[in-house]
Amino acid sequence: MRRWAALGAVCAAAVLLAGCGLGPGATPAAVTLTVTRNFGATAIKPRSPLQVKGQETVMSLLMRNYDVHTEYAGGFVQSIDGHAGAPQASPPVAWFYYVNGVEAPKGASATNVVSGDSIWWDLHQWGAAEGTPAVVGSFPEPFRNGIAGKRYPVRVECAPGAQQACQTVATSLQRYAIPAAVAGATGGSQPDTLRIIVGAVRELDYEGTVRSLESGPRVSGVYAWLTATSLTTLDEAGKAVARYGPGSGVIAATVQDGEPPVWIVAGTDAAGTERAAADFNEKALRDHFALAVTPAGSQALPVAG
Repeated sequence: MRRWAALGAVCAAAVLLAGCGLGPGATPAAVTLTVTRNFGATAIKPRSPLQVKGQETVMSLLMRNYDVHTEYAGGFVQSIDGHAGAPQASPPVAWFYYVNGVEAPKGASATNVVSGDSIWWDLHQWGAAEGTPAVVGSFPEPFRNGIAGKRYPVRVECAPGAQQACQTVATSLQRYAIPAAVAGATGGSQPDTLRIIVGAVRELDYEGTVRSLESGPRVSGVYAWLTATSLTTLDEAGKAVARYGPGSGVIAATVQDGEPPVWIVAGTDAAGTERAAADFNEKALRDHFALAVTPAGSQALPVAG
């Protein structure tokens, strides 16, 4: 049920098929809409500049700017500009959407667009993972404008030996005028805070979100295995592509227990952590679900087949 809720809840067909917003309310400002395929690998560009009119929903905004075909009384996006999902295929392929880097908890027609929102639709297969609850490709969101119109305090949590990497992350946030507290990593949940955990894996073994990266996408939603000794990158089917040793790391985001997303800037060691921190910026993260960093360079996750 969670999977189908993320794809779109059934609502009034007349409203959806007309592509209307919620009414003549205030038009949200500074909104971006990105549409891609294959985990952000291929952009589907609109035919004209983005149009935002009145109090939009995520669905109405999409239908106003792209040719959208729906099913199930308009609650399920089947295709965008001719690029169709195949939910009954093996593996299944479907459209998913994210607002400020967070996978939708409800249907597009039930989600209002808020000023500053970064909305991202992507067509991809999902058989290798239960879901991808959060992505990094909308950076500097959700740190700048928050989630569902609510801004959260930001906390950069530093593991021992990660002071330089933490400073790099904090400096990047400052460039976007995002205030952030910098403190030691303490573990435990922070339900009202956006956390960025920075450090080598061996120093973060008490963090469930970091440990989840050792289990692959079915647990973390991140297409990689990261341990204290190696980084293994995975393709969209969850199969291992390459294995890297010291000096490797990831930038990823995940969600546990319905709390706000936790971002992870972690490495096999200090060198890998610092290499990941150096890519903590909009240019490096743009339209990526997660990012692997290695001595040979950086690459989007999952690795393209």
